[in-house]
Parts: sequence; C-alpha cells; structure tokens
Amino acid sequence: MFRVRVNKIESTRDLDGNLGKRIELLEEREINPYVVRPQSDEAKMAQDIMQALQTQMPFLPQRTQMATPKIILFLTEQEYDQFGITFDVNQVYEVALENQAIRFRKV
Repeated sequence: MFRVRVNKIESTRDLDGNLGKRIELLEEREINPYVVRPQSDEAKMAQDIMQALQTQMPFLPQRTQMATPKIILFLTEQEYDQFGITFDVNQVYEVALENQAIRFRKV
C-alpha cells in the first residue's frame, strides 16, 4: 500500500476524439535529508553549510517530502463516471495493489 496525491487533472481526447481526463498521481514519501552523505570533503562541507543555513534562515525551507510520478490515468468521460471516484487536485489517496486490482481509498 502507498499514498498518492492528485497533482494534475487535464482534459484530453482519445484517438477516436472522445473527451476524457488525464489524471496525474504523485507518490509522496518522507525523506531524511541526512541519509545521503557526499564522498568528497568539499561536498560534505557544502552540505553542512546548507544544513546550517536551513536551520537559521526561514526563507530556505528544508524539504521533508519528495514527490515522484506514480500513476497517470487516461480515462474517457464514460470510464471516469464508471470508475466512481471524483478526483480533486491535492486530494490524497491510499492505493492498494491486490488480486490484479487497484483500490483507491480517500485519506
């Protein structure tokens, strides 16, 4: 099971000219900024400086989440209605892949 956020909903047409929707879902994961340590001394020093600046200056926000494309749905209007979910931008869903099915649950 994983979480996705609706990033974008666009109108589109299929090959037959039928109106539909393109729905982009991003997976969001918590990241630890201290996991990756650079190999060279210069890179380590630069990373330490950036971490010090981020803690002292509010205009340099520290990223705690990383979003990567996970699922893109291309649905005709009829398929979208049959799907039974009304997607809204920034809505978060838990997705389960089981028994050859994809299940969405609103968080």
